[in-house]
Amino acid sequence: MAEAAVTFLLETVTEILKYYADLIAGAEGELQELQKELELLKACLKEAAEMPEKGPHFRVLEKMMREIIYDVEDTLDICLTDASASASAAAAKSKKKLFGRRKAQAALRAISMAEKVKSLREMVKPIYQKATMELENMKNRRGSSSGAGEESRTIVKKDLTIRQDKVVGFEDEEAKIVGFLTEQRKELDVISIIGMPGLGKTTLTWKIYDSDAIQRAYRIRIWVNVSQKFNKKELLLNILKEFTGEDMSNKGNFELEQAVRKCLKDEKFLIVLDDVWNVEDWKTIKKVLPMINGLGKVIITSRFVEVGTSASIRGPYKLRFLTKDESWKLLQLEVFEDVGVCPPELVAVGEQVAHNCDGLPLTIVVIGGILVAQFSRQRPIGVTKNEWIKVSENVIQFAKTDKKNHISNVVGLSYDILPDELKECFIYMGVFPEDHEIPAWTLTRLWIAEGFIQQKEGQSLEETAEEYLNDLINRNLLMVGRINPMGENKTCSVHDVIHLFCITKAVEQNLFQEIKTLSQGVSLPPIPATEKYHRLCFSSDLSKFLSEGKVYPSVRSFLSFYKDLVELKPEYITSIPDAFKLLRVLNSNSIRFHQFPLTVTELCHLRYVTLYVHNLTVIPESISKLWNLQTLLVETNSNTVAMNGNLWSMVRLRHLKTKAAMVLDQEQKGNAGENIQTLSTLSPESCTEIVAKNARNVKELRVRGNLDTLFDARFLEKLLSLEKLKLVHEKSGKISLPKTSFFPRNLKRLTLRKTSLQWSDMSTLAKIEKLEVLKLKQGAFVGIQWTVRDVFPSLQFLLIDDADLVIWEASAKHFPSLTCLSIKKCQKLKEIPLELAKNLQRLDIDFLRKSATASARAIQERKKKDQEHEQKVRWGVGFQLSVGSGCEA
Repeated sequence: MAEAAVTFLLETVTEILKYYADLIAGAEGELQELQKELELLKACLKEAAEMPEKGPHFRVLEKMMREIIYDVEDTLDICLTDASASASAAAAKSKKKLFGRRKAQAALRAISMAEKVKSLREMVKPIYQKATMELENMKNRRGSSSGAGEESRTIVKKDLTIRQDKVVGFEDEEAKIVGFLTEQRKELDVISIIGMPGLGKTTLTWKIYDSDAIQRAYRIRIWVNVSQKFNKKELLLNILKEFTGEDMSNKGNFELEQAVRKCLKDEKFLIVLDDVWNVEDWKTIKKVLPMINGLGKVIITSRFVEVGTSASIRGPYKLRFLTKDESWKLLQLEVFEDVGVCPPELVAVGEQVAHNCDGLPLTIVVIGGILVAQFSRQRPIGVTKNEWIKVSENVIQFAKTDKKNHISNVVGLSYDILPDELKECFIYMGVFPEDHEIPAWTLTRLWIAEGFIQQKEGQSLEETAEEYLNDLINRNLLMVGRINPMGENKTCSVHDVIHLFCITKAVEQNLFQEIKTLSQGVSLPPIPATEKYHRLCFSSDLSKFLSEGKVYPSVRSFLSFYKDLVELKPEYITSIPDAFKLLRVLNSNSIRFHQFPLTVTELCHLRYVTLYVHNLTVIPESISKLWNLQTLLVETNSNTVAMNGNLWSMVRLRHLKTKAAMVLDQEQKGNAGENIQTLSTLSPESCTEIVAKNARNVKELRVRGNLDTLFDARFLEKLLSLEKLKLVHEKSGKISLPKTSFFPRNLKRLTLRKTSLQWSDMSTLAKIEKLEVLKLKQGAFVGIQWTVRDVFPSLQFLLIDDADLVIWEASAKHFPSLTCLSIKKCQKLKEIPLELAKNLQRLDIDFLRKSATASARAIQERKKKDQEHEQKVRWGVGFQLSVGSGCEA
């Protein structure tokens, strides 16, 4: 994981050399040498990352390396901060009077910086030498053990988390899977069950495998623990021992494969492959299975969506969490097995304990074991009610006391095989509070600002971050929250068990530190004096912490996550920059500012900033001093705000978001806007030729105000990279839509609000060839009839929200790609065209009249008949109708 820290530092040094020659004059040579040494160190770490097992020595070395890299970063940033401050102060003085003195001071600064960089190189060299030595040792160890080959790897036998006599719940899933096991097929049928660690995949599968019905149906049943260290020969022998008593361990893989194929060719069998860890293992297994044998069935369990998708044509079945009743039943089995039923006085609090385990069997079993462990001879009646109440109030806190480390061990298996570049991204999830819904956009931009995302050839940083996010979701380490109509993740969350693991790992690696408020006040958990804080997370009172007036020179991230906005005294607000001078990340949108905090603009290393400023009118010119800034998010109640800062001088700015319409200073000069991807929101008056030229690579844009001004200009058609556009009209009266060329050719998503266009104008939108998502909100179009005459070739999602539409005439040929349709607050609409049913997969309706609701039901029936005719049987796939509470019955 040290590779990400080294890469981040290397990028910093490269950018210093490229952009800030005026601040480092005289120290260029030493910085260039440091750059070369960091490149060598990065190459060494990259090679080590490709090794199958690094070993404990290299892990310790990585932690040491990360601390040294942080020290180098701190020193460099302090030098830059001082140099920048001196340069600013000098610029404010009279050039004539102090020219000679400033020149001498600059020379002294250059000498000082050169000496400091030289000392930093002396810190990096020995750690690089140790890393190369350990890498050679790893290669030697790998070479000496490689002769044993594949046969030397052993299967890790599985210790079932839930004992086989305590199987609870999943009756509905069991019935579905048994149904598939008993149906006839022409080819081998593979059923894949996936889910997060500890969810009960193995338990459910065993329940089915061991059931009387399946035992009667399948004379040949074979259970194989595949596990993390896949051993092909062991798997083949496990299958063959069901057919022959002969010892075949002396035979080679080819002979064993032939024997397995022969045994399974014409037999009716059920094979369970429990705990498959990657697609390549499955492909290896698949080669020896008789795929043309329709009598055979295979069930695989896995933590990974990719494995389940690869194995089964049905797609993976994602196992749900236990219900509240199932959770309580399982907890009773764990705690009261030896003493009978639960005492009546403990039922209510016991149900709460079970509920607070969030439906994860692993947590229930761990908590049950902790409660059982508190039984004693002196108290045969068991744990007291007060003790149960304590457990119910903080289940996860009690889970930490599990002496057998069940949770850590189970989740740790998934963590250990994560690629190095994903490990810090994963542990970082612990900075968010428990049960926090995390916006995917925010998370990925934070990862980038923290330096966890490394540039990949042909990909933007944002694309790589989204790839990492999807990877963690597909490994069932993150849970999907809300998704957009295109199936992309809008939010995600972390299960409490995973959250506990992340926090535990973060403490080990000093990745971040929670600041908690106890009854006695703010608590900083004790840590060795040699360790440093790099990230502080706040989800409770800040005032006490800031009032102590301490300075934290190594803190790079200030992360506040409150459920509600908090007020801070002015002196505490100004103390934030004083206490954290080297901040890179300031996530403070849960703190309410009454004016823009000017002191924040002195933090020249900031990369990511979120602020909530009530009634903001001006973003000051000094924001331009944040030359490292990548992401700026400003929440405000204001409708408009003047942006006095020079965006075009901010060389690293990528995302600027606020709901207020920004008025840009058209006199600002510069050519640094080529990195800007998000501009939200602009006033129409700011949509000029100069802005289009500077923000030529923008991908997401929102414009709010009098759109007549925008429609009269040729601003949008010059934004050739624009993919997502939102237009909000804020002036009474109708407007006219320009010709199609007004819209950029790569536009994929368009949202119109309050535009009061005529339905005949839809012909213009139909000519946007790549348009995939169209959202029409709050009277975007007016008129009682829309007769569709044009084809929307790429449109996949259409939303009509709050329209006075009465008659809508359309067919599937007009919308050949439409899979998702949402109609809301169209209370005059008589019906939804039945012909649209052909390609639809989802229909959401709310606040519709009775006849329109009936037409939606008719579409549902049409889809059901079509699917029955086509005999589609895939998990969770089928037409979905969502009827809101506002629809007339």
